Amino acid sequence: MPCGEDWLSHPLGIVQGFFAQNGVNPDWEKKVIEYFKEKLKENNAPKWVPSLNEVPLHYLKPNSFVKFRCMIQDMFDPEFYMGVYETVNQNTKAHVLHFGKYRDVAECGPQQELDLNSPRNTTLERQTFYCVPVPGESTWVKEAYVNANQARVSPSTSYTPSRHKRSYEDDDDMDLQPNKQKDQHAGARQAGSVGGLQWCGEPKRLETEASTGQQLNSLNLSSPFDLNFPLPGEKGPACLVKVYEDWDCFKVNDILELYGILSVDPVLSILSNDERDASALLDPMECTDTAEEQRVHSPPASLVPRIHVILAQKLQHINPLLPACLNKEESKTCKFVSSFMSELSPVRAELLGFLTHALLGDSLAAEYLILHLISTVYTRRDVLPLGKFTVNLSGCPRNSTFTEHLYRIIQHLVPASFRLQMTIENMNHLKFIPHKDYTANRLVSGLLQLPSNTSLVIDETLLEQGQLDTPGVHNVTALSNLITWQKVDYDFSYHQMEFPCNINVFITSEGRSLLPADCQIHLQPQLIPPNMEEYMNSLLSAVLPSVLNKFRIYLTLLRFLEYSISDEITKAVEDDFVEMRKNDPQSITADDLHQLLVVARCLSLSAGQTTLSRERWLRAKQLESLRRTRLQQQKCVNGNEL
Repeated sequence: MPCGEDWLSHPLGIVQGFFAQNGVNPDWEKKVIEYFKEKLKENNAPKWVPSLNEVPLHYLKPNSFVKFRCMIQDMFDPEFYMGVYETVNQNTKAHVLHFGKYRDVAECGPQQELDLNSPRNTTLERQTFYCVPVPGESTWVKEAYVNANQARVSPSTSYTPSRHKRSYEDDDDMDLQPNKQKDQHAGARQAGSVGGLQWCGEPKRLETEASTGQQLNSLNLSSPFDLNFPLPGEKGPACLVKVYEDWDCFKVNDILELYGILSVDPVLSILSNDERDASALLDPMECTDTAEEQRVHSPPASLVPRIHVILAQKLQHINPLLPACLNKEESKTCKFVSSFMSELSPVRAELLGFLTHALLGDSLAAEYLILHLISTVYTRRDVLPLGKFTVNLSGCPRNSTFTEHLYRIIQHLVPASFRLQMTIENMNHLKFIPHKDYTANRLVSGLLQLPSNTSLVIDETLLEQGQLDTPGVHNVTALSNLITWQKVDYDFSYHQMEFPCNINVFITSEGRSLLPADCQIHLQPQLIPPNMEEYMNSLLSAVLPSVLNKFRIYLTLLRFLEYSISDEITKAVEDDFVEMRKNDPQSITADDLHQLLVVARCLSLSAGQTTLSRERWLRAKQLESLRRTRLQQQKCVNGNEL
């Protein structure tokens, strides 16, 4: 355990110490950041910091030092706060300076009063992000973070979790009741009756129902428990994150690891209710914030806690088996990375065998699945995203659980994923595109608000005959734009705003997909298991956890490798292209060449090679030839276009 627990349990005391030493000199703020940076370098200190992702909120002590792994779902307007303020003791008239940074509520002693007219008061600005747990985060990722965390948390001795939890949630519960019931519950709570205690369990149930019920329903903004998660069925806390430095470095959909001070003061709920009541009395022309906006921007702290950020890091990936930072230079010097790269060949061979079994004995489809899983948008040329490799696996059996179980296999390999069941009902009713709600002044999430490197598996085998209505057509268009341009056009009512993304899209279908794809590979099963679930379960159980972890490291690590083509190979590829066109002008187009280069790139990286060799180029041509031949054979058998 890092020596001295004060920085974990009483970080504001540490901040107070630096403030007292330096006064209004702004150097104290830099010293606070440096202090916590140094503390986190000691003895695996990050593992001792309680995480909001793993620890229930009512087990965390208010104003303690915590961490949170999250995605920025929305950015609110900057807010002003009292950076430094002065209080006056009513008896002794003594003046005391306080800091307002990392706090939601001004600190005043029993006999102290805030001196609003003090010339020493300073007003500063901070940014607020609305953050949610990483959408689609795989179970194995969550479990690995839980196992790595060594924070010792238990209900605080200064309060009981049930009382603590009830005191927060009861404030919020009042909003759920009709007016006549509010008084009843208030009375029951004051009298300490059993009814009040029983009722405090309801918000948790409603919160879960609200999150899971989003799958086939549009988001319900009138519900106080709408946590605005992009994907249905997601769990975990949403947080209002207060950022004090360098907030311009972050953008919507970034994945962050935050370290900061947890604020769950019940007074925040009371204040938001008071503000709501006060705004109802004001002239509508004078009230800039609507009641809906106040509700969204100042939710009960028991449901949406606040984190005052001391340190924030943008994560390149969320794979807990790898170092957090995989910059090009650092990856070269990292011992872990270099040792893993030295044993890459057997890992690739084992992964190919594993995926071949998952794809019912089809080794060619397994090759393409590996290439797909390590593909990534490495740059953009004008509007064209380079490096994307959307694969359409056609020939999947209808009315079978094959696609569902194949997705389970992918889930076990990648850090974040989502399976979109492409039914008429889902396409017509699900919200794909995030849109701006101007009444609440927030971005309402949609299914396609996903962080970089998420695997999106679209299951077209469930598609039946039916009519797509207008929202359904818009959703299909949104998917097509995501695949083709790697962007999602968020709806801001009066205009659309492009949000670039980097989402790996894998489509399973019976015939050729309705959606555009970079590559179609037709499945040729070598065996049909009588019980698909039993077959896939036995496949997963046969793989050693250590081997499965190697697969996970392999697929994440290779995305970050640099890649280049030498002038010599470039010339050879150009000559090859001219030669192929000379023999048969229709045999290869410029688009085909582009796809060949993408396949060659992924193929090289899959072998740990960061430059294209003549051997890999020929292998890429061979794979593409086999894939095209298979499609032609299938076309002849079926007599229709695939």
